[in-house]
Amino acid sequence: MSTQACFPTSDIHTGSPYFGRMRTIIETAFYGNNVVRVPSVRAAYELAKNSPGTVVTDMPIYHGETFGLPKDAKVLLFNDGAVTGRTASARRIAGQPGVDTDDLNKKLLEAVYDSRYKKMYHAEVYIGLDPEFMVKAHLLIPEGFENNMYSWMLNFQYRSDEYVRMYKQSKPIDGEGDIYIFADPDFRHPEHPQGLAYFDPEMNCAAILGMRYFGEYKKGTLTLAWSVAARNGYVACHGGQKRYNLPDGKKFVASVFGLSGSGKSTITHNKHNGKYDVTILHDDAFIINSEKGFSIAMEPTYFDKTADYPAGCDANKYLLTVQNCGATSDEDDNVVVVTEDIRNGNGRAIKSKLWSPNRVDKIDEPINAIFWIMKDPTLPPILKVKGGALASVMGATLATKRSTAENLAKGIDMNMLVYEPYANPFRTYPLKEDYTKFKSLVDDLGADCYIINTGDFMGKKVKPADTLGIIEAIVDGKAEFKQWGPFENLEIMEWEGFVPDLTDKDYIQKLQAGMKGRRRFVSERYIVKDGYDQLPAEALESIEDLISVMCDMVK
Repeated sequence: MSTQACFPTSDIHTGSPYFGRMRTIIETAFYGNNVVRVPSVRAAYELAKNSPGTVVTDMPIYHGETFGLPKDAKVLLFNDGAVTGRTASARRIAGQPGVDTDDLNKKLLEAVYDSRYKKMYHAEVYIGLDPEFMVKAHLLIPEGFENNMYSWMLNFQYRSDEYVRMYKQSKPIDGEGDIYIFADPDFRHPEHPQGLAYFDPEMNCAAILGMRYFGEYKKGTLTLAWSVAARNGYVACHGGQKRYNLPDGKKFVASVFGLSGSGKSTITHNKHNGKYDVTILHDDAFIINSEKGFSIAMEPTYFDKTADYPAGCDANKYLLTVQNCGATSDEDDNVVVVTEDIRNGNGRAIKSKLWSPNRVDKIDEPINAIFWIMKDPTLPPILKVKGGALASVMGATLATKRSTAENLAKGIDMNMLVYEPYANPFRTYPLKEDYTKFKSLVDDLGADCYIINTGDFMGKKVKPADTLGIIEAIVDGKAEFKQWGPFENLEIMEWEGFVPDLTDKDYIQKLQAGMKGRRRFVSERYIVKDGYDQLPAEALESIEDLISVMCDMVK
């Protein structure tokens, strides 16, 4: 499928699925006489290299010409200031309860009006890397922010000859226009001190105002692309997917879901010491076809934390751009980046597709396993969930902790357990839609569902070796699961050192408290935002059943 950029006159009218107020405000700005179209990623590189404040390192881009860059292209570093994470509180979604689109559209009109004195750059990319799903996106951003534009073009798929041909092969879908994003990081408004990320997902448009951090542009674009996918028969996935190509010719496709810092990327990219032939789809953004089960990557590159990649690390060979890191001179007087979050939290980099030589853009086989990555201290390192209703509601109540990838309001405890449905804070449609689709992956497509705890279990840290060992046992078919005590829909593989004592009433009460938190979260969806995200009654009932069993255990 593909989106549309040009329209017959008969489609240009009130009530058209392609034209709404916000979209028209934004798209019109792209045709201003102050707009300069950026024709290639090479041109974007030259603009970013010469943008004030850019650090042009002496680190070469490995095989830069592969990505349409000059052969001698260097890694560019740019730093944003005090904010080095996403600001969830700044997001506003048209159509959701409490969102005053009249007010926001007036602010957007003023932002566009003020941009007339600026040179604005127009860049284009594709999101989705297979003719089955390719969305064209446009970004309009002011002079001075060339590094964000350049990183955006590298993060997604720039318009190479190959992908232009692929896009032409893709079948246009009625009602889906191209994505248009208007950005002005210099925007200031007293009612939006942390900026404004305003979306109209039905019209495939967004305004990112007063926000410099590149992650806002990456996730903002994905927000809209995932919405297109969700409307057209796909499950939107903020996670990683890999395929294990086993010696007997069998395939095992695993999808892992978790927020930044949960271990999602580590699990996705791990090569298991060469034990398996592994194929990587992506570690952050993909979609699953609800009917046929195949999966498509949304991006070619990786927006990765630099904290775990010190100077001299092999992975740094594949850097394309770096954000919010330091710089210094090495022993050869070359300018190099300083990583490990020495300068600030959440240093980031875009790494090239070559980092994973076993990358593909599409996996045809349906998924075999869903792994919800939790950081819930009451849960053992591995549980298997039976039945689509419980499997999906556990994903809807995915328990985790915040990370430095987020720009949190003052007073929020980063160690506090929170629930982030399906590890996707970028949803623009009712939660029920994801619940139904993930439930179908289990009940209709036959995927197994597991919960893996990568945090600590009752005070004891679950190490990466534990998590990877558990996954390997499942892939090899050697994992021995049995019913977990009296819980009919939960099975456990007892992992040495982490076996729960179900005769310990204190432990059961803590486990029960965790499940009551999930019950409270699901119950609140009937009230919060006027019930916009309420789930079917069966979701709440499946948690109630677990709590009821726990009540009997502590009597």
